[in-house]
Amino acid sequence: MNNQRPPVPPFTTQTAAEKVRLAEDGWNSRDPAKVSLAYSVDSVWRNRTEFLQGRDTIVAFLTRKWLRELDYRLIKELWSFHENRIAVRFAYEWHYDSGNWFRSYGNENWEFEADGLMRLRLASINDLPIRDSDRKYHWPLGRRPDDHPSLSDLGL
Repeated sequence: MNNQRPPVPPFTTQTAAEKVRLAEDGWNSRDPAKVSLAYSVDSVWRNRTEFLQGRDTIVAFLTRKWLRELDYRLIKELWSFHENRIAVRFAYEWHYDSGNWFRSYGNENWEFEADGLMRLRLASINDLPIRDSDRKYHWPLGRRPDDHPSLSDLGL
């Protein structure tokens, strides 16, 4: 099984939390090609009102996303899990090139293949305009530091 993407289902509390952090780290890289490798070749997504299928479509979507959503920083948190499914909640901060900041809140439901690749991602997301002074994510772009507060610690 050389094509595994650990951790693989069935998940435990520890492995589900690890899977969530790995997903967060990937998305914080803002590298569409790298992020797409966590998904099955024919992965299906619902992201807000967009419906996507396949890695090439995911790469194109993420490329558009991160050209528009600048200085993107994300925190994910495990909500629940069972066997090959994980539910997460998340919040990310970003701004347009005009400088207007937003905090986007959402929930995702994930379903995984036996090899640990995500075959289904359903995301519901809402955007809240915020002032620069209301931002809570100030780490350098990239991976969130281990000592940075979680969503729950931040009251989000």
